[in-house]
Amino acid sequence: MKHLVAALLVLLSTYGHARGYAEREDVQAFIADMQARHGFDGEQLTAQFGKTRPIPAVLKAIAPPTDPRVKSWKNYRARFIEPKRTAAGLAFWQRHAGTLAKAEALTGVPAEIVVAIIGIETFYGRHLGRFDSFAALATLAFDYPPRAPLFRRELESLLLLAREENRPPDSYRGSFAGAIGLPQFLPSSIRAYAVDFDGDGRIDLTGSPEDAIGSATNFLKVHGWETGGPVAVKVGVGGTAHEALIAAGILPRQRPQEMRELGIDIPADAPDAPAALIDLVTPDAPTEYWLGYQNFYVITRYNRSSFYAMAVWHFAQALKGLRLQQ
Repeated sequence: MKHLVAALLVLLSTYGHARGYAEREDVQAFIADMQARHGFDGEQLTAQFGKTRPIPAVLKAIAPPTDPRVKSWKNYRARFIEPKRTAAGLAFWQRHAGTLAKAEALTGVPAEIVVAIIGIETFYGRHLGRFDSFAALATLAFDYPPRAPLFRRELESLLLLAREENRPPDSYRGSFAGAIGLPQFLPSSIRAYAVDFDGDGRIDLTGSPEDAIGSATNFLKVHGWETGGPVAVKVGVGGTAHEALIAAGILPRQRPQEMRELGIDIPADAPDAPAALIDLVTPDAPTEYWLGYQNFYVITRYNRSSFYAMAVWHFAQALKGLRLQQ
């Protein structure tokens, strides 16, 4: 994969800056499709693509990591659960306590989960991303073959979003992958799950923490958050039976008693509900094993990484404990 990205970067450095996307056959096919299915003006889209240049930094950012430490649960967790981010999270919670309480009452999603997600995604607005979202998505849609279909759908969603909001497509700013605002929603998620939680008549995930909070809680609720339900419980393993459970994936399917019968050491007070066995690997250290319940799975709908979901859960618990002490 990294060799593919390197080759793409060479091509972009050689040819990409001299021309926009409009002349390419694949882009012209995309424009024709947007005309046919959504009634877009072909000349306007051609002009938009004509002034859009690929962004080599986007391809560098999306390339798989080569540093093995990135795949360490211990190092991943430490990136987010640290004093500065924790202090910022408590301050964010204090400033928006009323909004968070309202969102929790409406959806059942605990305030600490939402505060943790926004903290991990953007450090409470400090790291929103400065990429032109249209150009970033075009780069990935047409110059990153491994995930081109996904990013073409997101580019389509961005164009639809811009038309709905009466904004130029290149007026959005966000991450290298096209995610926007405090909760880092992709354009398709903005259109599907974002809400006007501050009641001002528009949705603004960048400038309105209230809209960001309401939208993040709505996303989790729509994806199946269980009010008051468990998230994760740490367990122990022995032998090799756990390998099949890990291979089965993160969708909750088996109850704790069924796993006990396979040799998994599960606390007696573990909630009796379907769960998946999650492994969190740290090189040169013992692997952590956890039961991931429905709400853990829901967090992975926000980001497909088990590392991410567990970091959200741990950060949320740390924030909740510290807030209770205030």
